[in-house]
Amino acid sequence: MKILLALTYYRPHVSGLTIYVERLAHELARRGHTVTILTSQYAKELPREEFDGGVRIVRVPVAMRVSKGVLMPTIGYWATRLTWEHDVVSIHLPQFDAAGLATRGRLLRKPAILTYHCDLQLPPGRFNRIVDQVVFAANYVAAKAADRIVAYTQDYANHSRLLSGFKHKIVVIPPPVIMPSPTAAEVEAFKQAHGLDGEPTIGFAARFAAEKGIEYLVEAMPALLREFPNLKVLFAGPYKDVLGEAEYWQRLAPAIERLGDHWTFLGTLEPARLPAFFGALDSLLVTSVNSTESFGLVQVEAMLCGTPVVSSDLPGVRQPVSITKMGEVVPVADSVALAEAVGRVLRNRAAYVRPRAEIEAIFDLNATVSAYEALFENEISRKGRRT
Repeated sequence: MKILLALTYYRPHVSGLTIYVERLAHELARRGHTVTILTSQYAKELPREEFDGGVRIVRVPVAMRVSKGVLMPTIGYWATRLTWEHDVVSIHLPQFDAAGLATRGRLLRKPAILTYHCDLQLPPGRFNRIVDQVVFAANYVAAKAADRIVAYTQDYANHSRLLSGFKHKIVVIPPPVIMPSPTAAEVEAFKQAHGLDGEPTIGFAARFAAEKGIEYLVEAMPALLREFPNLKVLFAGPYKDVLGEAEYWQRLAPAIERLGDHWTFLGTLEPARLPAFFGALDSLLVTSVNSTESFGLVQVEAMLCGTPVVSSDLPGVRQPVSITKMGEVVPVADSVALAEAVGRVLRNRAAYVRPRAEIEAIFDLNATVSAYEALFENEISRKGRRT
């Protein structure tokens, strides 16, 4: 098959969505499919076109930014051309251009498959509320035009403002997860490198963004430090100059600085270092506060490295812990409950750990990619019969 994958931000931008699409694209290419990424040239130094891991990447120039989105005057040309050249178009939402992409699929008689990663909810502000509504309208048009819509979980689909209106189109496919098991030597070396010898350690693996609810861990730290005076927090991911998050960083930075050695920013870790990072933690936290988080891939990645998770009680986000029982689910935006749950895990970590084989059986990369292949093939066949 010739498969076109469309999303606003792709590598080197780091987010759960970009990692998801990268894994899907590379595995589809490895299986012999022709795969093209249609995305934005969000930074001028990025090449307009390149190949990576057998995947062709086409970047469309950006004229201006609108909040966290981009405007690309030539996106219509590239969307039409590439949709025509491919057998199926896989559109990854949220993005401004979803409606145009899905409509082109319908007009050119190519199956348009949406993958709905999350709702969009920008930071407070009148302008951002307008942007939210514009993107929702575009996503709604895309959903109407699409042949099928992929959701991570039925739990999220049932509660999403958009997806709940298109239940007849929903196909649930778990996200693609890849995480090698760290060796004991790798974990020990990571601990030594970051001064974690015998000290309780909790971690974040995310962008420093308002929807991640980082302030609730900051608020929980005094209570946690009273019981665990040597507690360390390791934050893996971009934290300075994150797109659209300057105000959030400025608001939290002073409180984090006062924590001193108890909080360490690691920056964006290379994939090869992630197993040791997860393996070195006593618990990973996912404290997201709204529906811009629909699952949290890092939860499963941590579990595959033997690390329990404390996650927010949000639709979709609560599923990995609920299914595996490998952690605690806490009320949203509740620093007291968060401190209590983290304390329970730190005091009795071994009780939460499940064998890696159990986690792999639930979240299997091959099953995920095979499900996409079957969906694409079925829709291509169905579209062909109708034509």
